[in-house]
Amino acid sequence: MLRSSRIEYEALGVAMVGYLAVDDEFGGGDRPGVLLLHEGSGQDDNVRQRADRLAGLGYVAFALDYFGGGRQYPLDFTRVRLGELFDDLAETRQLALAGYDLLTAQPGVDRDRIAAVGFCFGGVMALELARSGVPLQAVIGFHPGFAKVSPADSAGITASVLMICGAEDPVVTREDRERFEDEMRSAQVADWRLEVYGGVGHSFTNPEISSRGLPGFFAYDERADRRSWSAMRALLEEVFT
Repeated sequence: MLRSSRIEYEALGVAMVGYLAVDDEFGGGDRPGVLLLHEGSGQDDNVRQRADRLAGLGYVAFALDYFGGGRQYPLDFTRVRLGELFDDLAETRQLALAGYDLLTAQPGVDRDRIAAVGFCFGGVMALELARSGVPLQAVIGFHPGFAKVSPADSAGITASVLMICGAEDPVVTREDRERFEDEMRSAQVADWRLEVYGGVGHSFTNPEISSRGLPGFFAYDERADRRSWSAMRALLEEVFT
């Protein structure tokens, strides 16, 4: 039976509200944990539903909060806040680490089998968590951003890395993707992969994105959503076996 709860915690002096999902039908020892990092609009039903789905696969899933209150925010707020976080990657890492610490402190979680799964700016945060030296087994980004960091920051990544982008994403350009590839090569990350879906824009995993009136090619794509979820599942099964 699925069991979910809101968990209040503090990060950088802000009251955060995360979402924990566990399926009690899975027992018999500690389970892998999956940390979810929401899109740039704030924690929403989409990321909480993803946590539920992951719990149904036998993982302990925790959707962190990096804005506060465990909710969505208006565009004028998120533009400013995301700009601040892009400019201060140390702060970004601290916010991600607060969620990681909470997940790994949960009973029944195997601290040696943890993955980070991010959406949009959450993909940036997941990568920054891996760059910080946290022992993750996998880092997965759906329509992620790519922060401009030096290869030295990625040299310590030990996780398997999977980033999944739309070729028509107005936020992440082909040049951004190429810089990411160059960084992974220069840092000699042992296992990384970049999947690019033709004709697909940004936020392709979020069924509600088209209703938010965002400029540019922001659109849900059922096929890309399904394919990317399958790719994530396959990697999690591989690294957690």
